[in-house]
Amino acid sequence: MEAQRSPFPRTNTGKNACATTNTGKNACATIILKLLPSFTDFAFLMPMALLFGRMNGAQALLGDCDTGWHIRGGEWIVANHQIPLHDVFSFSKPGGPWAAWSWLADVGYAWLNAAGGLRAVVLFSILLISAIFTLLYHLVRGQSSPIVAILVTVLAAGASSIHWLARPHLFTMLLAVLFYAALERFAELNQRVNPGQTRPAGIRYLAVLPAGIVLWANIHQGFFVGILTIAVFGVGEILQIVLLGDRNGSRAEGLRAGWLRARWYFGAAAAGLAASLINPYTYRLLRHVTSYLGAQANWQHVEEYLSPNFHGPTAVPLEAMLVLAAATIYWNFSKGRFTEPLLLLLWGHAALLAQRNIAIFAVIAAVPVGRSIQEWLDELPRWKVAGWVRTAGEKFNRLAASTGETEAAGRWHLASVFAVLLVAAVIWAPNPPKAFRAEFDPDRYPAGALATLRGDPSARIFTGDEWGDYLIWSLYPSQKVFVDGRADFYGGDFYQRLNDVLNVKYDWEQTLGGYGVNTILLPVNAPLAGALKESTRWRVVFDDGVAVVFRSAGKAA
Repeated sequence: MEAQRSPFPRTNTGKNACATTNTGKNACATIILKLLPSFTDFAFLMPMALLFGRMNGAQALLGDCDTGWHIRGGEWIVANHQIPLHDVFSFSKPGGPWAAWSWLADVGYAWLNAAGGLRAVVLFSILLISAIFTLLYHLVRGQSSPIVAILVTVLAAGASSIHWLARPHLFTMLLAVLFYAALERFAELNQRVNPGQTRPAGIRYLAVLPAGIVLWANIHQGFFVGILTIAVFGVGEILQIVLLGDRNGSRAEGLRAGWLRARWYFGAAAAGLAASLINPYTYRLLRHVTSYLGAQANWQHVEEYLSPNFHGPTAVPLEAMLVLAAATIYWNFSKGRFTEPLLLLLWGHAALLAQRNIAIFAVIAAVPVGRSIQEWLDELPRWKVAGWVRTAGEKFNRLAASTGETEAAGRWHLASVFAVLLVAAVIWAPNPPKAFRAEFDPDRYPAGALATLRGDPSARIFTGDEWGDYLIWSLYPSQKVFVDGRADFYGGDFYQRLNDVLNVKYDWEQTLGGYGVNTILLPVNAPLAGALKESTRWRVVFDDGVAVVFRSAGKAA
């Protein structure tokens, strides 16, 4: 007689159920890990945290009214279906030769403004900055542990934040990171191959760079950053083969391979220089860049061309990056590597020369600094240092190794998505907090005076260059300006006359009379404002504590 089956599960079936349970736990753990933010999310969100936590948020991105004339210039291009060759904004140099060098970015900003106003411009700029430092983190991560990479990325972001403005130069930061990534990949591939081969590896990474220069030259004049960086890689290769040869093979083969790589670098740089001519202004763009960078007036009158202020909020990360860069230069020289020291010397000098170069220095220095820090940590156990230092280094390395394993797991990056949606929602809210208001700060710019200025379409308004940018944004095309932030257009002599008037030099009235100025807009504490109040030729017609408007006595009457 057949035995009846027991209603209870057998032991091995229980084991299978347990195994299934463990599998379920593993699946749950995997899902939870995918939901958690990663260092990539941290790199993406960190610029937002800096902007809205320690800076003025959206108004920091709009802290320079050059954004206004870039948008209006893009609108002019779209409306007229052509690239401007003559000035359209001023009455002091009407019809003077002017070129919208960043025309492609200007058109993009005009499109964003048409689609969503300054809110769209601000949100796009936030996403662009976040993308820059996410890419930079991954580039540094390729040379170091995740912890080192994120720390160096935070340092680079803090140093470069001085130039986080909604302007075309943000594209130069992005393209500088992408170019460096391509050059690093080319160099890395050539370290793995036989030095005697007849052709370097990874040529495609160099070949794509001249095509990138075409785009770069039409977006921003900073395209020379890419060309110089390519050339520095070639110079570093020459120093390597002249001073050390190639230790991976015979000296003859090493020299031949090194010269071949150097020729490819210089060829790519030359091709990039030729590619920069593919723009609406052709060779005049190159002539403009060389003349503008060599103009002494820019270094005297344009704030972003002045040396950095080491008393400002970005001084600490900049100083830290400079110190680390100096240590990296020494370390790489001692290891017989010359490309990284040359890059750090070039852009470190540029950063100390003009604060607008700090952002380029920060993103380019991040990779060699991160690599050197990782090498120091790896070699720390063999150094003759205090025992507690070696112990701390070993613990840090173990933590970094375990963190690297965790970071290798895929993530869904929901934290980044939710943060972007939240920021967008607050920016588009009916009455957002001040840090989320996409507007030029009314406490810094003459928003209250606009009604008075609009009331007289025939007014020829004198004001400083920064407020001139604001007037282009607010009043163009019904009214034109005396001066604005296009220093390359006005030139050093004009800026000198502007400063003479603002500083009440003896012939200030003759200068204003020569341009037919009948309305003057100034900050209430400007030296010229005091002189105008004492003059019988000018009358105050508006004063709100931020800006004061004067009209000539006859016009005011």
